[in-house]
Amino acid sequence: MEELKKDTVEERSLNFLEEIIESDLASGKYKTVLTRFPPEPNGYLHIGHAKSICLNFGLAKKYGGKTNLRFDDTNPTKEDVEYVDSIKGDVNWLGFQWEKELYASDYFEQLYEWAQELIKKGLAYVDDQTQEEIRLNRGTVNQPGKESPYRNRGVEENLLIFSEMRAGKYKDGDKVLRAKLDMAHSNMLMRDPILYRIIHAHHHRTGDKWCIYPMYDYAHGQSDSLENITHSICTLEFDVHRPLYDWFIEKLGIFPSHQYEFARLNLTYTIMSKRKLLELVKNNYVSGWDDPRMPTICGLRRRGYTPESIRLFADKVGVAKRDNIIDLSLLEWCVREDLNKRANRYMAVLNPVKLVITNYPEGQTEYFTPTINPEDPQAGVRQVPFTRELYIEQNDFMENPPKKYFRLQPGGEVRLKFSYIIKCEEVIKNEAGDVVEIRCSYDPTTRPGDGIWRSVKGTIHWVSVEHAKEVEVRLFDRLFTEAEMDSIPEGSDYKNYLDPHSLEIVKGYTEPSLLEDNSGIAVQFERVGYFVKDIDSTPEKPVYNRTVGLKSTW
Repeated sequence: MEELKKDTVEERSLNFLEEIIESDLASGKYKTVLTRFPPEPNGYLHIGHAKSICLNFGLAKKYGGKTNLRFDDTNPTKEDVEYVDSIKGDVNWLGFQWEKELYASDYFEQLYEWAQELIKKGLAYVDDQTQEEIRLNRGTVNQPGKESPYRNRGVEENLLIFSEMRAGKYKDGDKVLRAKLDMAHSNMLMRDPILYRIIHAHHHRTGDKWCIYPMYDYAHGQSDSLENITHSICTLEFDVHRPLYDWFIEKLGIFPSHQYEFARLNLTYTIMSKRKLLELVKNNYVSGWDDPRMPTICGLRRRGYTPESIRLFADKVGVAKRDNIIDLSLLEWCVREDLNKRANRYMAVLNPVKLVITNYPEGQTEYFTPTINPEDPQAGVRQVPFTRELYIEQNDFMENPPKKYFRLQPGGEVRLKFSYIIKCEEVIKNEAGDVVEIRCSYDPTTRPGDGIWRSVKGTIHWVSVEHAKEVEVRLFDRLFTEAEMDSIPEGSDYKNYLDPHSLEIVKGYTEPSLLEDNSGIAVQFERVGYFVKDIDSTPEKPVYNRTVGLKSTW
C-alpha cells in the first residue's frame, strides 16, 4: 500500500511534458528521447532561454535521451559567429553538453529540394507581389484573404523561376516562394505562408553560396524531422505555428516530429525582447550584453549568479501550459539558497565612519580567526586583524535612535562581530553636523573564547583602518521601475521606465583576506549581501558587483 501511495504521488507530480514522454516510451512509440535547443544566433541568450535549455536538456537526461544544439541560422543579416560562440558558452556554463552541434544551414540543400517537391505537388508557388501587397491581401482575423494573381502559375514556370531565384537573377523583395494552403483559413499563418525570400547577404557559414533563405516556419519542422527529434518543445506563442509544422511534415512524408508548447518565462522588472535588449546595448543604456543589470545569461554570470541557482530557478518555476509572470524575487531567492551554502564570508564596510577604541593600546594588532564558511566545516579559517581604529557602517550608528534599535548609540553597547563588546562614549562631528568619528571603550574581558561571556542585543561588523583594502563596489538593482513591463500603456516607450538608480558605485573597505579569495564564486560580505569580483577588477583596483542582498527589500 505504501509503495502504491508513493507511486501515485510521483505520478501526480509529473508535469504535462513528462506525462507525454512517459506515455510515448511506454507505448513503444519511441525507444529513446531526442530533444533539441534551437536558438537563432542573432543575440545573447537570456533567462527565458535558460529555462528552455534546462527543460530540453533536463527532460532528455531524465529519460536517458540526448539533446542537439541546433542554430536556426536562416537570416544572414542578423546573425553572427559572436552570437554562436556566446550561446555555446552559455549552454556549457549552465552545465549541459549537447549530443550534436548542428545548423539549419546544414540542411539548405535538402530544404531547397523539398521546396521543389512541394512545387511539383502543386503545393507551392512563386509570388511576385510586394511585401506590402502580400500583407494587405492576407486579410484579417474576421475577413478572408485574397488569392495572389500568381497563385495558379504552372509547375514548370514555378520551378524555373525558383531556380532563377537561387541563381541570383532577382533582387531582394522581387519574389518569394509561398505554400498553397487556404487564404480563408481561420489561422492567419495558414494563409499561403512564405517559404523562401531573396536576401543577397553574406552568411556566417555558407558565405555567398545562397541568396534565397528559408523562413523559420519552413525550416524548423523539417530540421527536427531530419534529426529524428521525438519531442520538439517550444514556448506557447508557437502553438499557432503547430498546424503549419505538421502540414509540411505530412505533405513531404518525412519523420513525424511533433511540437509541444509550454508557457514562456515572464519575469517582473525585466524585458525579454532581443530587439529591445539590443537597443539598450547599442544606445549605451547599459554597458553591454553582459551588463549585470541585463537578464542575459552572461549578465547574470557577471553579476555572480551560479549555474546551480539558475537551474534551481527553472525547476521552481516549473512547466505550465498558461502564461504567467514570475516575481524576480524568486530568482534572487534561488541564488541566495545556493550561495549561502558555498560562499566564503568576509567583512566589508561600504558606507564607512571611523570608530576609535580609546582604551585599546595604540600600535597593537591582534587577530581573530572566524571560519571562512560556517556552512562548510572543511573550509578553514581566515585571519582578521583588529586594531584601535576601525571602520563601521554609518547606518550601524544612530545618535537619536527609535525604540528597539539594537545597534550602536550614545551610551549603548554592541559586540563587534567575532571580537569585543564596546560602549559608545563620545561622538565627534564636523561643522556641518555630520558624524565623522565615534569614540568608544572596549571591555577586554569579552573576547570570545577566553573572556567572560555576556550578552548584548546588537552585533555589528567592522574593518581595521590600518589593514583595510579599498575596493570599488557596484550596487546593482532592478533595471526597470515597472514590475510588469509587458503591461505598460500602449504607445509608451519602454525606455521611459529605466531606473536611473539601477547602478550606484561606492568606495568600500574590506578585510585583507578577501583579496586572496580565488574560489571563483560570489562571496558574502557579512551582514550586507553577496558580491562577486568583476572582470574589470585589477590588482591595483579591485571591483566587486553586488549579486543580491542577504534579504529581499521588496
